Amino acid sequence: MARAHYPAGVPDEIELPTVPLTDLLDRAVAAFPKRHAIDFIGQKTSYEELSELVKKTASMLSLAGVKKGDVVAAILPNCPQHVALAYATWSLGATLAEHNPLAKTSELIAQLDNHGGKIVVGWEKTLTDLADHLPGRTIFAVNLTAALPKRSQMLLKLPIKAAKAQKKKMRGRVPDHVYSFEKMVASAPASFVGETPGMDDVAVYLHTGGTTGVPKAVCLTHMNLMSNYTQVITWLHEFKRGEETIASILPFFHAFGMMLSLVLSIGLGATQDILPSFDPKMLIAANKRHPITFFGGVPPMYEKILAEIGDDPNPFTKLRYSVSGAMALLPELAAQWEEKTDSLVIEGYGMTESSPVLSGSPVSPARRPSTLGLPFPSVDAKVVNPDNIEEEMPLGEVGELLVRGPNVFVGYLNQPEETAATLIDGEWLRTGDLVRWDDGFLVMADRRKEMIIRSGFNVYPSQVEEAVRSMPGIRDVAVVGMPDGSAGEAVVAALVLEPGASIDLENVRKWTQDKLSNYSMPKSIAVFDELPRSQLGKVMRRSVREQLDDLELQAGQWRKKLSETGDELRERASEFRHRMDSSREKPAGNANAPQPDQSARDQSASSDDTCDK
Repeated sequence: MARAHYPAGVPDEIELPTVPLTDLLDRAVAAFPKRHAIDFIGQKTSYEELSELVKKTASMLSLAGVKKGDVVAAILPNCPQHVALAYATWSLGATLAEHNPLAKTSELIAQLDNHGGKIVVGWEKTLTDLADHLPGRTIFAVNLTAALPKRSQMLLKLPIKAAKAQKKKMRGRVPDHVYSFEKMVASAPASFVGETPGMDDVAVYLHTGGTTGVPKAVCLTHMNLMSNYTQVITWLHEFKRGEETIASILPFFHAFGMMLSLVLSIGLGATQDILPSFDPKMLIAANKRHPITFFGGVPPMYEKILAEIGDDPNPFTKLRYSVSGAMALLPELAAQWEEKTDSLVIEGYGMTESSPVLSGSPVSPARRPSTLGLPFPSVDAKVVNPDNIEEEMPLGEVGELLVRGPNVFVGYLNQPEETAATLIDGEWLRTGDLVRWDDGFLVMADRRKEMIIRSGFNVYPSQVEEAVRSMPGIRDVAVVGMPDGSAGEAVVAALVLEPGASIDLENVRKWTQDKLSNYSMPKSIAVFDELPRSQLGKVMRRSVREQLDDLELQAGQWRKKLSETGDELRERASEFRHRMDSSREKPAGNANAPQPDQSARDQSASSDDTCDK
């Protein structure tokens, strides 16, 4: 049914790849040696030059002891060195382990210990704190400024405040036992003894789980990634090899960014406008040097780019297609983007465990905004009862999405139980997403783990968020479930308000009463300055719950403190009244009774007067 909506020219199945990722660069170099492969803030690198950099990097790694089956850890922002490191690692038949350079030191140490890689290539600023915690490893530090144009490097050396601030953002001090990546690569020969990876060899460890739990290392093979590359170029079949320019702003350590920049761009012989971090101004400047034809991003990026453009003319005059993923793209935002850029934006859906893209909207008027689109060629999908995955749900009813295909991962590193629970019979991936079929298109209900159970009813946070977000004065919202006694969970809405807005729970419930069932309406609200988000901009509901827990704990502590203070005041008042009553009961004419001095008499009179009032 889904394949009936495929665009013309898109087959039901792909031809399975037979060559590893290294073949992508080899073919691009052979076909487009002089074409710019990379533009990094103005510094241009041709495919021929990139190939030379890859060879010298592979030579350096080989001299450091890297061989087939070993692990090389990359802890880097987006930069040319990152691209070279990836292809150098694969050229040796080794596995690239990707890490977020902004992650906490403790998290990075745990990840590195899990895969055991002895070679670490990291950003200087990350290694400032991390390097001393990695005994027994060979560490190379990447200097981001070394990849800049010579003029920019000279400007950063000027003794002025702006230059010093920019340099501080890009560089960091590292211990003496850390090697300079750039110096070691420069001194390495451009020849090495490589080994062609097998299709079933693990190409990458990507870490996932940041929004729902402890990060896991996802094992993706050359077959997985090459299959997904083939699926993407089959779906977006109007790509022109050697003519595209792609904005590389998504983190390479994330599956979306890796596929777009390290795989798709190289395979297409495209030019990449690489930015170390997302910055709308820098993106527009990069577009002036190499006009972007294809853009991939997440909804918050689209919002910020549109805000930066404002009423100015459209700077992206060569843009044909954009892809949005990681979270729902609101129809009004999609319409604003298309109107401003005069280009088509489609939505894709996937996860790290699927390399990552599983489905997408057709690149045609048949697309359906706010859906997950159609399963990609060679991807089988079914919607099942989450409590009994042998039972498929009737069409139109919500269930958990299970998928299989050549792009589905082979397991989590060193976590056999987690792998068995996620990869059913070694092939069906439990996505954890609750969806339904709608005329062949997949429609998201919510994450299974984030579904709220209220008095026995299922509440889908995304549906509640959509209803609440439509209320004037609300800029952003995240809905979570919080413990609520016998009712199970309470529906709680964390709100970010527009400047000057004032909203209470009664307003929210009135607004949503015609949009939601009674049990789905928020039972309470909390106002946040900003919602916690991942580096891609995705709202982290788990963090929202943790913050709400903290607020409840603080409120409980204050209630306890106020209660204790009240008890103490009541006890002191009772004691005081008792003393006053005892004082009044003494016989008036007893000459033997001790007489208070005048100051005490005055104090007692004053206290009696206060109590009487």
